[in-house]
Amino acid sequence: QVQLVESGGGLVQPGGSLRLSCAASGDFIKIYRVAWYRQVPGQQREFLADIDNNGVNSYADSVKGRFTMSGDSHKTTTYLQMDRLEFEDSAIYFCYAEFAHIGRPWMTHWGQGTQVTVSS
Repeated sequence: QVQLVESGGGLVQPGGSLRLSCAASGDFIKIYRVAWYRQVPGQQREFLADIDNNGVNSYADSVKGRFTMSGDSHKTTTYLQMDRLEFEDSAIYFCYAEFAHIGRPWMTHWGQGTQVTVSS
Protein backbone atom coordinates (compact mmCIF):
# COMPACT_ATOMS: atom_id res chain seq x y z
CA GLN A 1 0.00 0.00 0.00
CA VAL A 2 0.95 3.64 -0.48
CA GLN A 3 0.39 6.22 2.20
CA LEU A 4 0.35 10.01 1.87
CA VAL A 5 0.64 11.79 5.19
CA GLU A 6 -0.02 15.52 5.35
CA SER A 7 0.98 17.85 8.13
CA GLY A 8 1.39 21.53 8.89
CA GLY A 9 -2.19 22.75 8.81
CA GLY A 10 -3.66 24.94 11.49
CA LEU A 11 -5.03 28.34 12.39
CA VAL A 12 -3.34 31.51 11.16
CA GLN A 13 -4.20 35.19 10.97
CA PRO A 14 -4.62 37.02 7.66
CA GLY A 15 -1.23 37.81 6.18
CA GLY A 16 0.40 34.93 8.00
CA SER A 17 2.21 31.88 6.67
CA LEU A 18 2.06 28.11 6.91
CA ARG A 19 4.10 25.31 5.38
CA LEU A 20 2.32 22.08 4.56
CA SER A 21 4.18 18.79 4.13
CA CYS A 22 3.27 15.66 2.20
CA ALA A 23 5.25 12.51 2.98
CA ALA A 24 4.84 9.49 0.72
CA SER A 25 5.67 5.99 1.92
CA GLY A 26 5.05 2.42 0.82
CA ASP A 27 6.22 -0.04 -1.79
CA PHE A 28 5.92 2.27 -4.79
CA ILE A 29 8.64 2.20 -7.42
CA LYS A 30 8.50 5.79 -8.64
CA ILE A 31 6.44 8.90 -8.04
CA TYR A 32 5.63 10.70 -11.27
CA ARG A 33 3.70 13.72 -10.09
CA VAL A 34 2.65 15.30 -6.81
CA ALA A 35 0.02 18.01 -6.53
CA TRP A 36 -1.76 20.07 -3.90
CA TYR A 37 -5.49 20.74 -3.97
CA ARG A 38 -7.91 22.39 -1.58
CA GLN A 39 -11.61 22.12 -0.99
CA VAL A 40 -14.15 24.19 0.88
CA PRO A 41 -17.08 22.09 2.14
CA GLY A 42 -19.84 22.12 -0.43
CA GLN A 43 -17.56 23.35 -3.20
CA GLN A 44 -15.47 21.77 -5.92
CA ARG A 45 -11.93 20.68 -5.19
CA GLU A 46 -9.46 23.26 -6.51
CA PHE A 47 -6.04 22.65 -8.01
CA LEU A 48 -3.28 24.71 -6.43
CA ALA A 49 0.15 23.51 -7.50
CA ASP A 50 2.06 20.49 -8.72
CA ILE A 51 5.47 19.11 -9.60
CA ASP A 52 5.40 17.09 -12.79
CA ASN A 53 7.50 14.11 -13.80
CA ASN A 54 10.30 16.42 -14.94
CA GLY A 55 10.33 18.44 -11.75
CA VAL A 56 8.56 21.43 -13.29
CA ASN A 57 6.13 23.39 -11.12
CA SER A 58 2.74 24.78 -12.09
CA TYR A 59 0.48 27.05 -10.04
CA ALA A 60 -3.10 28.16 -10.10
CA ASP A 61 -3.62 31.88 -10.64
CA SER A 62 -5.34 32.15 -7.27
CA VAL A 63 -2.13 31.29 -5.41
CA LYS A 64 0.61 32.27 -7.84
CA GLY A 65 3.13 34.53 -6.16
CA ARG A 66 1.94 33.58 -2.67
CA PHE A 67 2.34 29.78 -2.58
CA THR A 68 5.49 27.86 -3.44
CA MET A 69 5.74 24.10 -3.92
CA SER A 70 9.00 22.22 -3.50
CA GLY A 71 10.31 18.76 -2.74
CA ASP A 72 13.14 16.30 -2.96
CA SER A 73 14.17 14.79 -6.30
CA HIS A 74 12.10 11.64 -5.71
CA LYS A 75 9.03 13.58 -4.51
CA THR A 76 8.83 11.42 -1.40
CA THR A 77 8.49 14.61 0.61
CA THR A 78 6.89 17.73 -0.85
CA TYR A 79 6.05 21.07 0.69
CA LEU A 80 3.59 23.83 0.07
CA GLN A 81 4.80 27.13 1.48
CA MET A 82 1.83 29.47 1.88
CA ASP A 83 2.47 33.17 2.44
CA ARG A 84 0.20 36.21 2.75
CA LEU A 85 -2.76 34.02 3.57
CA GLU A 86 -6.25 35.42 3.12
CA PHE A 87 -9.68 34.47 4.44
CA GLU A 88 -10.51 32.76 1.15
CA ASP A 89 -7.55 30.41 1.63
CA SER A 90 -9.40 28.63 4.43
CA ALA A 91 -10.05 25.08 3.23
CA ILE A 92 -9.07 21.46 3.58
CA TYR A 93 -5.78 20.95 1.77
CA PHE A 94 -5.07 17.63 0.04
CA CYS A 95 -1.93 16.02 -1.30
CA TYR A 96 -2.24 13.91 -4.46
CA ALA A 97 0.27 11.64 -6.15
CA GLU A 98 0.62 9.62 -9.33
CA PHE A 99 3.07 6.76 -9.06
CA ALA A 100 4.30 3.39 -10.29
CA HIS A 101 3.62 0.49 -7.95
CA ILE A 102 4.91 -3.08 -7.86
CA GLY A 103 2.77 -4.97 -10.34
CA ARG A 104 0.90 -1.82 -11.34
CA PRO A 105 2.51 0.62 -13.77
CA TRP A 106 0.30 3.58 -12.83
CA MET A 107 -1.77 4.37 -9.77
CA THR A 108 -3.05 7.45 -7.95
CA HIS A 109 -3.56 8.26 -4.30
CA TRP A 110 -4.96 11.08 -2.17
CA GLY A 111 -4.03 12.15 1.31
CA GLN A 112 -6.75 12.52 3.90
CA GLY A 113 -6.45 16.30 4.02
CA THR A 114 -5.32 18.86 6.55
CA GLN A 115 -7.36 21.85 7.70
CA VAL A 116 -6.14 25.39 7.13
CA THR A 117 -8.14 28.16 8.76
CA VAL A 118 -7.37 31.84 8.23
CA SER A 119 -9.13 33.95 10.82
CA SER A 120 -8.66 37.24 12.61
